Amino acid sequence: MPTDDEVLFFDTLRRDDVPIVGGKNASLGEMVQKLGAAGILVPPGFASTANAYRRFCRANGIEALIHSTMAAYREGRMTLHQAGDTIRAAIVAGHWPDATEAALRAAYAELSTRTGQDDIAVAVRSSATAEDLPDASFAGQQETYLNVRGEDDLLIACRKCYASLFTDRAISYRDAKGFDHMQVALSVGVQQMVRSDLGGSGVMFSIDTETGFDKVVLIDAAWGLGENVVQGTVTPDEYQVYKPFLDRDGVRPIIDKTLGAKEKKMIYAAEGDAGPVRNVPTSRAERARFVLSDDEVLELARKAVTIEEHYGVPMDIEWAKDGNTGALFVVQARPETVQSRSGAALKHYSVGEHGATLVTGLSVGEQVASGRVCLIETAEDIDRFVDGAVLVTSTTDPDWVPIMKRASAIVTDHGGRTSHAAIVSRELGVPALVGCGDATYLLHDQQEVTVSCAEGDIGHVYDGPAEVTVEEIDLTEVAQTRTKVMLNMANPATAARWWRLPADGVGLARMEFVIANTIRVHPEALIHFDDLRDAAVREEIEKLTTGYADKTEYFVDRLALGLARIAAVAYPNPMILRMSDFKTNEYADLLGGAQFEPTESNPMIGWRGASRYYDPAYQQGFELECRAVRRLREQIGFDNVMVMIPFCRTPEEADRVITVMQGQGLQRGVQGLQTYVMCEIPSNVVLAGEFAKRFDGFSIGSNDLTQLTLGIDRDSDKLAPLFDERHEAVQWMIRTVIEKAHEAGAKIGLCGQAPSNYPDFARVLVEAGIDSISVVPDSFVQVKKHVAAAEAD
Repeated sequence: MPTDDEVLFFDTLRRDDVPIVGGKNASLGEMVQKLGAAGILVPPGFASTANAYRRFCRANGIEALIHSTMAAYREGRMTLHQAGDTIRAAIVAGHWPDATEAALRAAYAELSTRTGQDDIAVAVRSSATAEDLPDASFAGQQETYLNVRGEDDLLIACRKCYASLFTDRAISYRDAKGFDHMQVALSVGVQQMVRSDLGGSGVMFSIDTETGFDKVVLIDAAWGLGENVVQGTVTPDEYQVYKPFLDRDGVRPIIDKTLGAKEKKMIYAAEGDAGPVRNVPTSRAERARFVLSDDEVLELARKAVTIEEHYGVPMDIEWAKDGNTGALFVVQARPETVQSRSGAALKHYSVGEHGATLVTGLSVGEQVASGRVCLIETAEDIDRFVDGAVLVTSTTDPDWVPIMKRASAIVTDHGGRTSHAAIVSRELGVPALVGCGDATYLLHDQQEVTVSCAEGDIGHVYDGPAEVTVEEIDLTEVAQTRTKVMLNMANPATAARWWRLPADGVGLARMEFVIANTIRVHPEALIHFDDLRDAAVREEIEKLTTGYADKTEYFVDRLALGLARIAAVAYPNPMILRMSDFKTNEYADLLGGAQFEPTESNPMIGWRGASRYYDPAYQQGFELECRAVRRLREQIGFDNVMVMIPFCRTPEEADRVITVMQGQGLQRGVQGLQTYVMCEIPSNVVLAGEFAKRFDGFSIGSNDLTQLTLGIDRDSDKLAPLFDERHEAVQWMIRTVIEKAHEAGAKIGLCGQAPSNYPDFARVLVEAGIDSISVVPDSFVQVKKHVAAAEAD
């Protein structure tokens, strides 16, 4: 391809044309040429070349000005702002060489003709010849101008794009990355506008941006044009889709949906407005509903997978929905540059004692940092930032990069996990909380805080310094074992961080954690909502269930989605899901729960587990749990999920529970469903043969089994020294039930705390012939070593 052309249409470009038209435009051309037949819709357009930029600079003496100005900046005779201002002003005031101007005008006219529109509205985007590289994304470094109409306005917008190559943030970023300012050229992409001002737009990644989990697509969406999502000035809707199931018939593998605030939207300006676009507040109805339907979410996810497979690397993609036609377009695609380069070592942060929670938000990164707050409202004040401080501001756009890299942590009121600020924070390795809502209101200058992004999707700002431990786990040292070593998991928000562990599945997924932390409402309070007596509880439940006409559907949907995020990490290995195992006092703590729960003197051995599931006072609640499990297996697609019944005292009780489950479509052996029973009561050991007739396997709960074998309340401070899961009586119980389970042809594992607390206890289990051991992720590598050593003896 000749490199002396002024303008090239996208349909003549390929991905290796980066030196000619920059990363963005080369990628657009690649998709137009290679992926159109695969259903990837890219709005048509053209790109000015890097040579056109160089000719413009030579014609206006810009190259000499850049050289002298940057020399003055390096020598301290100019500030960064003065240097950038000088270069930008010269570029904006420059004149176009005749050939370049003629080529741009002709290309714009041709694009209008091709699309059948006079003075077509276009997006004018910068595309540098050094961007979207493996070690430097240059995300958001240059400007974009939307709804540009007419040849004259196009020429103005192109000059502004050239000038944006020398914003303060772009100069600083190139200096930090070691790029020569004279060697970077700019191409301008001119692309037909998608009427997303009438629809929605956003960003998607073909990888989990926080953990690098490569089996999900992460999609952010907001109303209107996409700049608000990219710049992080709104909190978008967020969706996660499990990639391996996208081609499976009959399933809809959306594993998470979070409704964002979507505070405003960018639309076309009205006649007489100052610019071509403007921001307006969204309506309450728009804030209360998702931008995308489930079908659209899945369509976008399939597009992301198609693009990723073509490029062979995880991708960062911008998309737009045309409000007139409903079509979903891809308007940019670039390689993801942070998680795709992460190595085999896992660095795990844990927060111990900490102060009061001051602010919460979406966590970016998995680190913890402490420092003093530096509250800065506008970019004009960034000069007063103190190195190592916690930057707190309303929103961090690319102008803030020079101080973002010097911050110990970043906290913003607005933004989502795919905003520019989040992308840059990840690249810089700086933990950030975005979309906090009121951080600038609640925090103040010089305040000592700890910012924690190590506790899942929701991060916390704690008052004062916190107790923090850091552990590095080297996955290259994990031993191979015959005995399966699985994980205990409860929190969907933290599950994906452990995806690199070579575990044999999830041996215990605790349903009650999802109910308590995600759903928060007692199931009976949803079933009998009209009968609730507490007005404040009714009001709070109304807020939580916004968008759900049937309040029980809220329980089923949110439970299925929460569990799906754990099942996704385990797949195709099994996930053993324990049905709810709250005690009555814990159920009573759920919203509305006090109205439906009795007061028991000893809830630990009271109305819990299996005894609730067939009881008329809770059976309807258990049926909601079953509905969620069926949706998880059959609609979302995680047929690796097994069901486990806790605290099942007798075989007759097991029969009653099994009957209820069958009534909800969960029948052992149908569609591969396996069922397990917890072994945590001495009767489970004594009658193991009878239980084995009803279940596929056992999972030993060493905490409760120790409690009931030794007759010790495990919550008693007085008796704590006597509580020991390694006691010979407990070991006898464990060895006996393993032997009986194997005699009956049933599988048996252990999911209690003992191996996590005492990794050497794994030897006892291996010698007894256990099939699997399930431990908390932090203990996985150490337990693996003990299991391997025991097997070798």
